[in-house]
Amino acid sequence: MKITFLGTSAGAPTRKRNVTSIALQLDQQSKLWLFDCGEGTQHQVLRSPLRLSQLEKIFITHLHGDHLFGLVGLLASRSLQDGIETPVTIYGPQGLAEYVRCSLDTSRTRLQYPIQIEITKPGRVCDTERLEVFAAPMAHGITTFGYAVCEKTLPGRFEVERAQALRIPEGPLYGQLKRGETVTLPDGRTIEGASLVGAERQGRKIVFCGDTTFTPNAIELAQDCDLLIHEATYMHTDKALADRANHSTAKSAAEVALQAGAKMLALTHFSARYEGDTERGLTELLAEAQEIFPNAHLAHDMWTVSVPRREPSP
Repeated sequence: MKITFLGTSAGAPTRKRNVTSIALQLDQQSKLWLFDCGEGTQHQVLRSPLRLSQLEKIFITHLHGDHLFGLVGLLASRSLQDGIETPVTIYGPQGLAEYVRCSLDTSRTRLQYPIQIEITKPGRVCDTERLEVFAAPMAHGITTFGYAVCEKTLPGRFEVERAQALRIPEGPLYGQLKRGETVTLPDGRTIEGASLVGAERQGRKIVFCGDTTFTPNAIELAQDCDLLIHEATYMHTDKALADRANHSTAKSAAEVALQAGAKMLALTHFSARYEGDTERGLTELLAEAQEIFPNAHLAHDMWTVSVPRREPSP
């Protein structure tokens, strides 16, 4: 799994940062998911290796413009690309469907592919062959959700070297053994597939916290995640501003990561007040988070993070 930050600014774009959108690329599936779609997201996609033809799902955390205003334009531009007919499913709070349909109808935009809009509710919102997505309410003064993408348990690795040492012919037999089946070889030997497959591996977990002030729901959603992506609009010295706007400070985001047992924290959604020529304010913001959670990082536009597969427990 690979994350690409397409926009890391709060509220409005700056010279260095676009508004919020985060892309998730799925391993070996040529599929792309987006989390939020602020204005200009399609331009950011053009500047990246991402391809809208691979877009399968879009998850909207809430209906504030800096997370939403790029959605219809992106859908329309995707429709103008020749040969794209694959559907897109969009998840988000109540009111999203009305917004999308009204925008498309008013602009007389006719998409050349089907879209489906699912209203997000707490709990499991999506279930695919390999992944489950869960949503939990955040605290932002408007209906807002965080999303946890959870990879299902992975089968153990097939030990090819041992199979070769046993002189097992390559081909269909390897597939049967990898599935744990018992096979009889041409020379009459019987091989238990389970003996050549390692222990199951726990799936990865990536959590996207929508705009929010500190909430236990975020801690619960992010339990034992490999990567927590959390807004950090303000420094703790500006906590009064954060509280007034129902946003998080870097310190509170780090506390969520610590209490959730996250492995890595990526901070995003920064107020433009900290972005000067040297971004000294953001350096201080990061230090504030790292004092509590050392493996915290500042996201920036076009930053990519690969989330490796978990190894089985010894």
